[in-house]
Amino acid sequence: QVQLQESGPGLVKPSQTLSLTCTASGASISNNDYYWSWIRQAPGKGLEWLGGIFFSGRIYYTPSLKNRTSISRDTSENRFTLQLSSVTPEATAVYYCARLPPTLRPDYWGQGTQVTVSS
Repeated sequence: QVQLQESGPGLVKPSQTLSLTCTASGASISNNDYYWSWIRQAPGKGLEWLGGIFFSGRIYYTPSLKNRTSISRDTSENRFTLQLSSVTPEATAVYYCARLPPTLRPDYWGQGTQVTVSS
């Protein structure tokens, strides 16, 4: 059984950095057979893939946010993080971490955490 759990502040001020952590259990994030990814869904919008750690350990980001996104992992704690800098209210969304097998369809999700960007 794989479980993923997001954690981090639920409120971020504009221009600040959004920082979230995903802690995994039942699977190792060192397993590069999967993409360990961050996905978000803004109100009224579809799912948006933000970035992930891929098979080779390389990290990829969605092009529109590449310059402001950072994903890293801490294998000793079996967790990986998302940092999104210079956020705007449009970043308000439910943020999920997820594991993607080679089908690129997530097989496990965290429950999601609401992040609101507001002053």
